[in-house]
Amino acid sequence: MKLEGIEPNSVTFVSVLNACASVVNLREGRCIHAELTQCGYIPDVYLGSSLVDMYSKCHSIEDACQVFNNIRTKNVCAWNSMIGGYVKCEHAAKALDLFLQMQRDHQEPSSITFVAAINACASLGVLEDGRHIHKLVLQSRLESNIFIGSSLVDMYAKCGSISDACRVFNNMPQQHIISWSSMIAGYVKCGQAEKALKLFQQMYCEQLEPNNITFVSVFNACASLEALEEGRHAHAQMTIGRCCAETFVVRNSLIDMYAKCGSIEDACRIFNMMTKRDVVSWSAMIVGYARDNRAQKSLDLFRQMQREQVEPDSFTFVGVLSACSSLGALEEGKLVHTHVIGCRLEKDKFVGCALIDMFAKCGSIYDARKVFSNMPTRTVMLCNAMIVGYAVHGCGKDVLKLLEEMCLEDVALDHTTFVGVLSACGHAGLLDEGQYYLEAISPLYGILATVEHYSCMVDLLGRSGCLTDAHQMIKSMPCLPTGSVWMALLGACRLHGNLKLGEAAAERVIEVDPGNASGYVLLSNIYAAAGKWDLKARVQQMRIQRQAYKPPGKTWIEVNKVVHSFVANDQEHPQINEIWAELKRLSVLMKQAGYTPDMRFVLHDVDDDEGEFSLWHHSEKLAIAFGIISTPTGAPLRIWKNLRVCGDCHTAIKFISEIVGRSMVVRDANRFHHFSDGICSCRDYW
Repeated sequence: MKLEGIEPNSVTFVSVLNACASVVNLREGRCIHAELTQCGYIPDVYLGSSLVDMYSKCHSIEDACQVFNNIRTKNVCAWNSMIGGYVKCEHAAKALDLFLQMQRDHQEPSSITFVAAINACASLGVLEDGRHIHKLVLQSRLESNIFIGSSLVDMYAKCGSISDACRVFNNMPQQHIISWSSMIAGYVKCGQAEKALKLFQQMYCEQLEPNNITFVSVFNACASLEALEEGRHAHAQMTIGRCCAETFVVRNSLIDMYAKCGSIEDACRIFNMMTKRDVVSWSAMIVGYARDNRAQKSLDLFRQMQREQVEPDSFTFVGVLSACSSLGALEEGKLVHTHVIGCRLEKDKFVGCALIDMFAKCGSIYDARKVFSNMPTRTVMLCNAMIVGYAVHGCGKDVLKLLEEMCLEDVALDHTTFVGVLSACGHAGLLDEGQYYLEAISPLYGILATVEHYSCMVDLLGRSGCLTDAHQMIKSMPCLPTGSVWMALLGACRLHGNLKLGEAAAERVIEVDPGNASGYVLLSNIYAAAGKWDLKARVQQMRIQRQAYKPPGKTWIEVNKVVHSFVANDQEHPQINEIWAELKRLSVLMKQAGYTPDMRFVLHDVDDDEGEFSLWHHSEKLAIAFGIISTPTGAPLRIWKNLRVCGDCHTAIKFISEIVGRSMVVRDANRFHHFSDGICSCRDYW
């Protein structure tokens, strides 16, 4: 048009500015604005509104605001463009302020104005402001507008008032796919995924065609319920319908749904089919692998993501750090921490929690505390992560000190806080303190004591040797004891060799959860320690008949960023001969220092020589011997085991730490043990 010498007019400029807004081309939009100025146009309300809309959609809210302020006479279109721009650019508070200013200027809002203002309330979670705007909608007689109704449903749901959302939805004279989708998403947002799926089926019965937004909400509902079959059915409905599944959002929600439902293969298939992937695609898959106990796969995928130069977000780092936690891979975790700092996400509360959890589970409570101390604000989520970290390291006094700080700083305590506190008391042997907090949790802190709190207290009493009191607490609990409560008592009976009470506890564990191998294993170990080999064999046979799978005991150690695993009497490791030679050398030195093998931990009916041989080839000792021969003299060692470390290994590691002059951190299924100079941090209370 310009090449042919035809001068553009205001209509031309409005159309071209709308085009720039549609394709989010800020550079071209600014050029058009400059040309408009050169042509002598003073932005009237229509040109001004188009400029505001263009700058807003191109995420240049400062330019939009400057143009808006220069419009002399503003009509509803100008106000709508600016209010909508603030909402789009995540300045919801400014959008509401401008909406109030619009009212003060006696400008009548339109349906578009109300939608933008309601969306601002939804973003801020301000229920009362949302209700006020709803009243204005009723006064304007616009409640039948489909877009306003759908926005109200969405706002009420996001503000936590699902009853209001449901009432608006049911009162809508005409329900459009948008309102159905908003209501389904609202149920998911408020944790009522079952109702979301029910509404989705009702929608199908009324022969309404779902859109991408509907399916995303349905997949999210299936993910929260771990409802794999319902998720597959919805996926099939989407495939045979007219809805396109090629968007990032839909495919990402499918990956997330399949991963959370335990079908990581389906998630991987969809991920591999994607020709283009965004950060959400990668993150969903990384988190999915971590959740499915495929931590190494999660780390490998993160490295591939880095090679493809996709910038990770906080969700990505949470997944990767979870994988590091599972593997106990401290060095890998430190590298990820460096990357977090490089992305300026170290202050993010979710990443902060993941970092605290990773460092604590990898044996470095010092680094966990450092991350916690550097967070700008202390939320209950961050404090709980630190409390749990302290608890598994046996730092009971530190937990109680942090609890006092939380109270002084008015941090809201919750159920998880006291699970961590009572667990810490159990690991540190703080019996009086544990009893105080259990009794104070409801009257003093206003939190209902649950079965998890009582389970921690039973564990604390049991570890302290108060088995009768522990049993009495179970019988007098205000809630029905679960398998975990009886397991706590059974573990204490194994620790203290109480055969009679152990049999009673095991009977209840097996009754509540016959498919859980732990009850059978602990009872058989009690029989083995008492030399009752026939009863041990009978329990083992019962476990096999009931198909209660017992995971093999494994120990891992990270050396030079490579994780090595060992099982008892391992024959597969390429350096096994050198490991055995080191163990033989250590055994001579240990016996000279006073070590005697504890035959109570021989779990088979064999003679003393065979029993001692089996003790020496436990996976913990193999991993430590490998660490000694594979790392520089004096370097600290960190190992982790999937089961509770045996008593003989615990004693042996104390001797080894003193003989070789190294500190050793051992993480087992229950807690951490820090060995140094022949002493363990647990003080033999574990």
